[in-house]
Amino acid sequence: MTDLVDRTRLTRIRARARDDGMFLQHAAADEVKDRLEMVNRRFTKVAVVTGFPDLWQGYFPDATIVADDPLLALEPGAFDLVIHGLGLHWANDPVTQLFQCGRALRPDGLFLGVTFGGQTLAELRAVLAETETEMTGGLSPRVLPMAEIRDLGSMLQMAGLALPVADSALRKVSYGDPFSLMRDLRAMGEGNALLQRAGPTPRELFTRAARKYAEAFGENGRIPATFEMVFLTGWAPHESQQKPLKRGSATARLADVLGQGKLGQDKQGQGKQGQGKSDLPD
Repeated sequence: MTDLVDRTRLTRIRARARDDGMFLQHAAADEVKDRLEMVNRRFTKVAVVTGFPDLWQGYFPDATIVADDPLLALEPGAFDLVIHGLGLHWANDPVTQLFQCGRALRPDGLFLGVTFGGQTLAELRAVLAETETEMTGGLSPRVLPMAEIRDLGSMLQMAGLALPVADSALRKVSYGDPFSLMRDLRAMGEGNALLQRAGPTPRELFTRAARKYAEAFGENGRIPATFEMVFLTGWAPHESQQKPLKRGSATARLADVLGQGKLGQDKQGQGKQGQGKSDLPD
């Protein structure tokens, strides 16, 4: 697998992050705490995997804080809760990251992760791609590609976690102009750390892109930026957990239960497609 992320550069970018840029990290940590309060379980041995240890230690003072390095410093079977704190999108091999987290869990232990998803910075991606294509006839890597929610849910299964669930929440942040957004990304520690990142860029590209951004997405003199937070939940396998029935073991036809001779005949075109959630069977 070819690496996408320059880990050395990422470390430098994160070191330049500022407290006033950490609002999405705080939002992620708050949401994780809220979700844990809804779990009918008391966790006594907690680990947090993060690129911002001081911030997450403030939310989980008794937790073991672990850097989100390719090889996680997690003892196998040592924890009943492992949290991956808004950094999985920077992993060159996210499935291996999830596998290591799962391996660190005791049987029936909980993994709870949060990461940026594929809709993050959709507006910025669109205007940069359009502008650079017009100016040069090609594209350069400028924004980290991020996984879609369905793919992230599948990764939980690939990592061996049971009862996997992935759901997402969109956050719209308003800025005066795209240059303010890019300054904020640097303050978040979310600058361009791609290994094959673009070289020096003519300022004209960003000037044109800023104009297109305002024209396509601007409202009342400001521009929006979308951040998609995907929350991932899975459990270390245990015999007490629910298991799906074996294929072919059903004793009744779904059409009969619904009172229809042909499944879907009376409801054609009326189905509701779920959005923002992937709940995959074990």
